[in-house]
Amino acid sequence: MKFRPCIDIHNGAVKQIVGGSLKDKNDTAQTNFTSVYGADYYADMYKKDGLRGGHIILLNPATSPYYADTKAQAFKALRAYPSGMQLGGGITAENAEEYLEAGASHVIVTSYVFRDGEIKWDNLKALAQAAGRDKTVLDLSCRRRGNDYYIVTERWQTFTNVSLSSALLDTLAEYCAEFLIHGVDVEGKGAGMDEGLVRLLATWDGLPITYAGGIGTVQDLDRFAELSQKKLDFTIGSALDLFGGSIPYADIRKL
Repeated sequence: MKFRPCIDIHNGAVKQIVGGSLKDKNDTAQTNFTSVYGADYYADMYKKDGLRGGHIILLNPATSPYYADTKAQAFKALRAYPSGMQLGGGITAENAEEYLEAGASHVIVTSYVFRDGEIKWDNLKALAQAAGRDKTVLDLSCRRRGNDYYIVTERWQTFTNVSLSSALLDTLAEYCAEFLIHGVDVEGKGAGMDEGLVRLLATWDGLPITYAGGIGTVQDLDRFAELSQKKLDFTIGSALDLFGGSIPYADIRKL
C-alpha cells in the first residue's frame, strides 16, 4: 500500500473537483479547489519527494476551447518529472506515443476502450500494441447501480454495461500493467471511501490497483488499510492540505 499523487487539470488550471459533477457542456464542474500554481509546481514537488506512479488527468475533452491550455499544463508537468507520472484524458492508440515521448511513464485509458456501453476489443488491442502493455493503465472508474459497480466513461457521466469483477480484471490484465479505479459516487466529497468497492478490489490478486475516492481523514486512511488488506495503492486529492484539505501532505508522502 503506497500513496500515489495526482494532478487534475481542468480549464487550464490545477483543480480538485467533485468527480460526478463534471460536464463537457460549457466545461463545468463543482470545484473544491483551484490552485494558483501550475501543474509543473506539483510535478516538481512529487519528483523531489521521490513519489512515482501518480497520475496527471486532463479533464477537458479535445473539443473544449480550454483543451489546449489543459494539455499545455500537462506537458509542463511531464517536463518537470519525466517518466515519473502517468497521464490520462483522451488517450487513444493514435496519440499515446505523443504523451509517452513527452515524458509520461504510462498512459491511462477509459473511453477509447469502453465505448457504446461495451468493451471495444479492437481498440484495446491497438492501444496495447501502440503504447505497449507495460505502459498501459486501464481506468475502470465506476459507479454503483443496484448491487454491482459499472464502469463509467465520458468524464464519468455515461454508464457502460460492463460490471467490475475479478473475472473482468483477470481478462483485462492481459492488456495492461496497472488499473486506476475511482469510486465516482464518493470522488471529491471527502466523506469516506466507497467501502464496498474497496472490499471488492481487495479480493483480487493480480496487477497493481490504485484506488481513488472519498478518503477525507487520517481515520479514513486507517480504515482503507484495514479493508484493502494493504493490497491497494491509494490517491488523495481534495482532502490533502496541498489542495485545501486537512490531511498533511508531509505525512502522507512518507507512506
